Amino acid sequence: EYKPRALEHVNARLLELYPDDEERFDIVLMTNNHAQVGVRLINSINHYGLTIERFCMTGGKSPIGYLTAYLTNLYLSADSEKVQEAIEAGIASATMFTANKDVAYSDTQLRVAFDGDAVLFSDESEQIVKEQGLDRFFEHEQLNENKPLAQGPLKGFLEDLGKLQKKFYAKNERLNCPIRTFLVTARSAASSGARVLKTLRSWGLEIDEALFLAGAPKGPILVKIRPHIFFDDQMFHIEGAQKLGTIAAHVPYGIAQKYHKSA
Repeated sequence: EYKPRALEHVNARLLELYPDDEERFDIVLMTNNHAQVGVRLINSINHYGLTIERFCMTGGKSPIGYLTAYLTNLYLSADSEKVQEAIEAGIASATMFTANKDVAYSDTQLRVAFDGDAVLFSDESEQIVKEQGLDRFFEHEQLNENKPLAQGPLKGFLEDLGKLQKKFYAKNERLNCPIRTFLVTARSAASSGARVLKTLRSWGLEIDEALFLAGAPKGPILVKIRPHIFFDDQMFHIEGAQKLGTIAAHVPYGIAQKYHKSA
């Protein structure tokens, strides 16, 4: 059971500050079930006390075509094939994996954690690691420190979160902002961190916390952060996060997928 209490709290705060503005979180339930199943779904949603007003029941057709019509900022599904289809259609998307243990999440601050390469940024740097090794990667990143990385599939979603954060900052609510973002990357700060931070700056995006782990496991750090969701392109990190109680979402993008499938 996953109750989006933090999302509802963000919406309630936005409504207080901007009563005439409709720019808030809107959850749409997308399913390829037939419309007849609708009553059962509505009963379940009411049972769990969820605020989901919009349904899209496609009767066996893939819902991907409707995502653009709904102006979807993020598509989450347990079906990895649909997620792959959405990514290929240019929609920020990830495959959801529930945590293996219950962890208490904040009800008053939405906390979202992102990996960097092949999630917020393109997989350019991962390609160099896989094909030419770490030494060549460090050399490449230092040579290109001032050249922004190309955008990855979830850059737009971070941008959307940033727009909502700025609505709170405009009302002097920076310290009490109910949205917090995290970059959790295996990169090393000293040898390859500057390019990442300069890329975010060049995009005009802020990230609240940047954690450079220099290859250390991400799971223990995520336990400390307690994000409501963590996005990564490598199943190795997803599994590590899951084991320690983090809800993780796999972004099937970039060179890591080629290696994952052939492994």
